[in-house]
Amino acid sequence: MIKDGHIHTPFCPHGTKDALEAYVEKALSLGFQEISFTEHAPLPEGFIDPTPEQDSSMDIEQLEDYFDKINKVKAIYSGKIKINTGLEVDFIEGFELEIKQFLDRYGKYLDDSILSVHFLKFRNKYDCIDYSPELFGQMVTEYGTIEEVYHAYFKTLLHSIYCDLGPYKPKRIGHITLVKKFQKKYPVQTAFKNELMEILNAIKFKGYEIDYNGAGFSKPLCKEAYPPDWVAEQAIKLNIPLVYGSDAHQMKELGQGLSRMPLWKGNQ
Repeated sequence: MIKDGHIHTPFCPHGTKDALEAYVEKALSLGFQEISFTEHAPLPEGFIDPTPEQDSSMDIEQLEDYFDKINKVKAIYSGKIKINTGLEVDFIEGFELEIKQFLDRYGKYLDDSILSVHFLKFRNKYDCIDYSPELFGQMVTEYGTIEEVYHAYFKTLLHSIYCDLGPYKPKRIGHITLVKKFQKKYPVQTAFKNELMEILNAIKFKGYEIDYNGAGFSKPLCKEAYPPDWVAEQAIKLNIPLVYGSDAHQMKELGQGLSRMPLWKGNQ
């Protein structure tokens, strides 16, 4: 089955206003049989978005309208393509209880979902790792080295995998090497193989999936998938499902990186 399991919507404040129907029509033209709308879930209560525009997610007041609009699109395209109602849920250290409470309340409305790390906590301060190369550079200065930023990211990601977020916790872990988004400007000398193998083994142990995210190919300072091929190969050896995700924030980004996805047995 050809599936795009990671698509954003006009509800994303840092995306475009392309209509849901436009995404579906584009998906059909590319031959997709299944798609998941996985908009950034509202950030946990009490968490202040550290990005300059504070535009990382939709407001909680929009959730009902979000669910309603996807249900209408499902009805329109019934029998033509499988459409899943989903969310990309941010795992934020220190807000585990609030995230669980959100999922306990809204998880029953979800067909599919992703758990991702975008925010790191350092000395009681939060940063968004993928907002811009300039802000990433500030993090490098604060943490001391680029490697320390990577270590913090992988540690938080591992915590997100093991953390108990209740019965509606997403079973797919999003873009597990997102920290490499600006790697061509901020290169590192190690592949962090031990850390990534520990993450893969944790995902295997929990019976989760990996978001094979094609967006990294289109990022000028990354130019590789999240995760890169060697990690994807190890995931396949461990029989961990890779679910392709365009991470599209506009209609034209659907399918980005799909042709580069390793086509091994076990992939979706």
